Amino acid sequence: MQNSTKYDQIIDALETLLTQKPIQDISVSEIAQTAGIAKGGIYYYFSSKNEILEAMIERKYKHPLETAKHLADQKDISPFTRMAMIFQACRNSNGEFLTQDSVTSAVDDKEQAFLHQKYIQYLVTELKPVLTEIIQQGIESGAIDFDYPAALSEIVLIVLTVKLDRSLIPTSDNDVDDTIAGLISLLEKGTGTPAGTLNYLKS
Repeated sequence: MQNSTKYDQIIDALETLLTQKPIQDISVSEIAQTAGIAKGGIYYYFSSKNEILEAMIERKYKHPLETAKHLADQKDISPFTRMAMIFQACRNSNGEFLTQDSVTSAVDDKEQAFLHQKYIQYLVTELKPVLTEIIQQGIESGAIDFDYPAALSEIVLIVLTVKLDRSLIPTSDNDVDDTIAGLISLLEKGTGTPAGTLNYLKS
């Protein structure tokens, strides 16, 4: 059984070092020293520095993603309401740690793009099966008329995560609102839902 304290100490160490320098300048030895453990101890828990970074991202988004995943089982709630909750999960988790001054102050634009790419990859990978299942349930109940639930969920998540991540595409609040309005319109037309039905997803 893994020692969760040391596991978290290693992740904490990387997070601390990211406030001081870019990820490419951080060595496994530095992470071990900052964590207060032997370098060999790192490899008991992680195979690489990249794996530690992925664990840090996973830990940061654990609670909002657990909440989102729980929605797939809530069949007594409208699929559209659950989709709205997924939208909100994306907004709440967007840049939760990558946009913090303590992390971003030490990195340049290229580094920011790399870290945010990792964030988007993780978020889309984790949320896609959840949203797909919700859309599929909507199709089975007759609330949604669409033939490609997995493709639709991926499109929605990519648009949301990329657009809401303002470090990748500099954008204003109005631009974000327009994108979400456009996405809602496409969802309504693509799923055969009457216009205006999904306007509450804007909230």
